[in-house]
Order: sequence, then structure tokens, then C-alpha cells
Amino acid sequence: MRVKICGFAREQDVRDALDAGVDALGFNLARGPRRIDVARAAQLAALVPPLVQAVALFVDADEDAILAAIAATRCSAVQLHGDEPPELAERLRRRVIVIKAFRIAAAADLERVRGYPADAYLLDAAVAGAHGGTGTTWDHRLLAGRDLGAPLILAGGLTPANVAAAVAAARPWAVDTASGVESAPGVKDAAQMRAFVAAASA
Repeated sequence: MRVKICGFAREQDVRDALDAGVDALGFNLARGPRRIDVARAAQLAALVPPLVQAVALFVDADEDAILAAIAATRCSAVQLHGDEPPELAERLRRRVIVIKAFRIAAAADLERVRGYPADAYLLDAAVAGAHGGTGTTWDHRLLAGRDLGAPLILAGGLTPANVAAAVAAARPWAVDTASGVESAPGVKDAAQMRAFVAAASA
């Protein structure tokens, strides 16, 4: 099982995640308690080796801002967490891997996912006024037997204690967490990251 962890702000946390065997690291350039600026993201992304993916997160940023951030950070993928139009995603896919995040509360929400031009879909909990990173879970069983047309990254309240059950219920391509392996927003816990990777792959 592939593991992505989001919301890095400290160099030691990046190193600990790499030691734990994380496959992708996310850097939040949008909003919220884990937000960092482009210069800091560039410093942290420089620590990520070639076969691990560095992902830049955006919420409704314009194309020029996204491309400038990608050039500065050399991230190999973008994660779009807002209401970005499909046309923007199509253009970005010519340059980088595109992960589109969708907020899921009910089975009907999954119908909005299919057909969006992205390389993977990240499915997170729907929380009013938030674009992710809330630590809120949702009913992963809604994904059972569904093919939405692209690899699925399961997110939303995942921790070392519940990720194995979530994987069993949804059978995603990858899992993602942020708050589930933190001692405080933006402060990762090395032992919890190791435990999360181990549980996700069990």
C-alpha cells in the first residue's frame, strides 16, 4: 500500500517520514495550520529523493501561481483541493502529475468524481468551511466495488489505529494522512509515521 503524508513544515519531519518509508510527501501552499510559503516548500522538497514524490497542495490558485510554485519547489505533482475547473487540470497534466481532491459525505458525492481529468483522486471527508486536513472520517465502505476511472487515494481521519480497516473496506491505491500522525498541527510524530506505514501495509 502506497502512503502519502501531508502538511510538512519541518526538516526533521521530512527525514523521519523518508526513514519510515513514506512514498509521497505533501507541502501545503494554500491555507490552514500547516500552510508554508513557497520558499520553505522548496527547502523541504529539496530533501525528497528522486523516487519519492513531492506534492504541492493548492486551493483555487491561478495557473500562473501554480506553475511558479512548481518551478520554485521542483515538486513532481500538484494536489488541487478547491473548485478548480477541469480545463486547468488538463493543462497542468501536460507538466506535472495532478491529484484532485474531492470531499465525500454520501454516495452521491462520488458521482462528481468520475471523469475529472486527473491522474488520481484523493477522497476526503466533507467538512463545512474546510478543504481537508480536518482529521474527520467518512464511510469508506461507500467505495466498495467502485471504479471511478483513476487511482484512488483514501484520506479523512486516518490514523495508525484505523488505517488497516479503511484499506480493507475501500481497497484504495494509496492512503493519505496529516493530523493522524501529528503531535500538533504541522508537527509530525516519527513513531506514529512508522506505525501508520506499517499498519497501512499489513
